[in-house]
Amino acid sequence: MTARENAKLRHDALAAEVRAHDYRYYVLDDPELSDREYDALYAELRALEDEHPELRSSQSPTQRVGGELRSDLRTVPHVAPMMSLDNTYDYDELAEFERRVLDNLPANAAPEFCVEPKLDGASVEILYRDGELVGGSTRGDGSSGEDIAPNLKTMRSLPLTIPYRGPLTLRAEVVIFRRDLAKINLTRAEAGEAPFANPRNAASGSLRMIDPRSVAQRPLRVMVWQVVEGAELAATHAGALARLAELGLPTHRLERVCKTPDEVRACIEAIDAGRRAYPYETDGAVVKVNAFSAQGILGATAKFPRWAIAYKFSAERANTRVLSIVVQVGRTGALTPVANLEPVQLGGTVVQRASLHNAEIIEHLDVRVGDLVSIEKAGEIIPQVIAVDPSARTGAEMPWQMPAECPSCGSAVVALEEEVAIRCPNPACPAKVKGAIFHFSRRFAMDIDHLGEALIEQLIGSGLVADVSDLYDLKVEQLEALERMANKSAVNVVQSIERSRTQPFERLLTGLGIEHVGQVAARQLAEAAESLENLLSWGAEHVLEHVAQIAGFGPKMVESVRRYLESADNRALLEKLARLQVSRPQPKARAAAEGPLSGFSFCVTGVLSRKREDVHAAIRDAGGEVLDKVKKGTSFLVIGEKVGKAKTDSAKKFGAQVIEEAALERMIAGELSPVPETPSTVAVPKKTKATKATKATKPEAAS
Repeated sequence: MTARENAKLRHDALAAEVRAHDYRYYVLDDPELSDREYDALYAELRALEDEHPELRSSQSPTQRVGGELRSDLRTVPHVAPMMSLDNTYDYDELAEFERRVLDNLPANAAPEFCVEPKLDGASVEILYRDGELVGGSTRGDGSSGEDIAPNLKTMRSLPLTIPYRGPLTLRAEVVIFRRDLAKINLTRAEAGEAPFANPRNAASGSLRMIDPRSVAQRPLRVMVWQVVEGAELAATHAGALARLAELGLPTHRLERVCKTPDEVRACIEAIDAGRRAYPYETDGAVVKVNAFSAQGILGATAKFPRWAIAYKFSAERANTRVLSIVVQVGRTGALTPVANLEPVQLGGTVVQRASLHNAEIIEHLDVRVGDLVSIEKAGEIIPQVIAVDPSARTGAEMPWQMPAECPSCGSAVVALEEEVAIRCPNPACPAKVKGAIFHFSRRFAMDIDHLGEALIEQLIGSGLVADVSDLYDLKVEQLEALERMANKSAVNVVQSIERSRTQPFERLLTGLGIEHVGQVAARQLAEAAESLENLLSWGAEHVLEHVAQIAGFGPKMVESVRRYLESADNRALLEKLARLQVSRPQPKARAAAEGPLSGFSFCVTGVLSRKREDVHAAIRDAGGEVLDKVKKGTSFLVIGEKVGKAKTDSAKKFGAQVIEEAALERMIAGELSPVPETPSTVAVPKKTKATKATKATKPEAAS
């Protein structure tokens, strides 16, 4: 046997062994080797390929390190729409779902249901063709998503090849185990970057990175939960999941087939009881009609499959003690009290701080230092104090009051008569500057990655940055001199800042955080001025003349923009940003002259099935007008999930009709007349529990 033949035999054996250990570690979570033993095998395989490059192929385990940096993430269509799931929080609505299933299936049908955990990560579509992994995309707007195939191929839980012929399209969840998130956050803290709030955010953010090599360094795992194309695998959903596992694909392996409603409820309760022991996050259970033939008969609405529903678990609560109360100062100068707590497990993470919102909340709850309190995660993300246990008091508890001076700069705080918030009036307050820069860098604004709060504090503390314009003067060598800032991190920050120069003008105005000017109003203002240079050319004496003509701008918004532009400090900032050529001009995007929504105005709020700006564009394309807030003359308030009470109260006050996203889509399609009902007949979606603000319009993973 020749040396090359020996090398190929050893290569094939090593590659198979590494794949087997990847499967045990990333899919079964049951490793057989120590990290050192695995690394030795991997190093031998890589060395063999370096010596014999002809042995290296795209299917080799060594190729999962990621390819070259991509310039962007292109959009690709889904094989089939990634629909949302209808959801519920109580068994009465679950029973109604079961009744609808029976009513719409042939007489005497006795459908089985498959119950499984609802994985809380980032949903993706995955494409195999003749056994080879060829494509993958994010959920996106449901009909298309961002191409992340190179990123998916770096994930060792997902096989590059499987023993399957023909097209196979899958839906899956990309997750990060809780234990792995702790390691990621430690690394980010050492690099001066903000930690991820939860595994879902970490998974979603990692998936969209444009450098696959960086993705390869994140401990992302894939779990398949649906077959979209390739139904010949099995006749049922549970059978298909079992077959996928046999093919070496990662699944949660926790699906259970139920024949009766009682069995369905028992499975849901078992998932709820056991989910804290899962290595990944879950926020509910999914109930699916098991037989694919029955799924086909039931079909789908424009938004949801009729054969599945998500049972969402109530937010988890925990009891702990208040050790102290401190005050945080935000970018607007608002002082927010925060409780420091005895560490407690809540929703898979250790919670040590919780928001108290404002002085009125503290007074209403009568929160004192030393109190035993109940905390809950709002939206399962932000911990907040929701109740106090007065019976647990010993008499040593200390009442607390808001300070008279800003804890950041020492300025006397002010309280405006019409506001609950207490504010620091000092424009140079370090906490306000930090908040302003962080807001400026957010994804919905200038989208500057790698600029976490810890790094911003260093930049301000070292004197490198005094306002957002100073970001554009930063050099790599200046950042390298900061504590815990390596060359690669410094380069990433500078490159991200440089990319932000090309953001549209509306993003810059959003990032500046002008009071009362949200994303919609920022777009309107940007289109009215078209460029930063034009905005500056208006001059103080003409500001009111220009701004007052913007549709939907009420007196408060006009006055806020006037005050901002008349400030010498703000004008100096804008002039510097203009000299630095930050943002690109933005011509006015006019609503269609004619269309099914012509003559009607819409305010959009809550979590929708697609990006807010896409909904706005669809309204404009249909001839409608988009408003930043509900005001006199607003025709409709379009609501999604997690809607604030203030918006619906405004709708009642000004006579705007409250509609869901599905009704808007029917209006745009011309299937529903957009004639508002009278205020007395406004149909607000029914609330079934305090935790269920509106019926599911949030894009839910069908898992």
